[in-house]
Amino acid sequence: EVQLVESGGGLVQPGGSLRLSCAASGFTFSSSAMSWVRQAPGKGLEGVSVVYSDGKTDYADSIKGRFTISRVNAKNTVYLQMNSLKPEDTAVYYCATRGVRGQGTQVTVSS
Repeated sequence: EVQLVESGGGLVQPGGSLRLSCAASGFTFSSSAMSWVRQAPGKGLEGVSVVYSDGKTDYADSIKGRFTISRVNAKNTVYLQMNSLKPEDTAVYYCATRGVRGQGTQVTVSS
C-alpha cells in the first residue's frame, strides 16, 4: 500500500522560506516519479513540481525560480524547498505518486 506523509508546513511571512518533506513507503520509491501538488482555498488542485526517477525536474510557471524539488532515495523522501513565499502560495500542499496523495500539509503565507 502506497503511503505518503507530508510535514513541514506552517505560517510564514511573505518573503520567507519553508521546506516540506514527504516520507514515502509501500512502493519502489527510487523508480517512481514524485510530485507536489497544492490546493488553495476555494480552488482546484494545481501541479507544483515533479522529480522523476532519473532526477530530472519540472516546475509550474507560478513557482519557477522560487521552489526547488529534490529527492533522497536512501531515505524514501522527497522535499520541496520554498523560498520567496508569496500570499498566493497559501494552500494545502500534497505529495503524490501513482494516483495517491498524502494527507497534506498547510502552508499559510501572511503578515
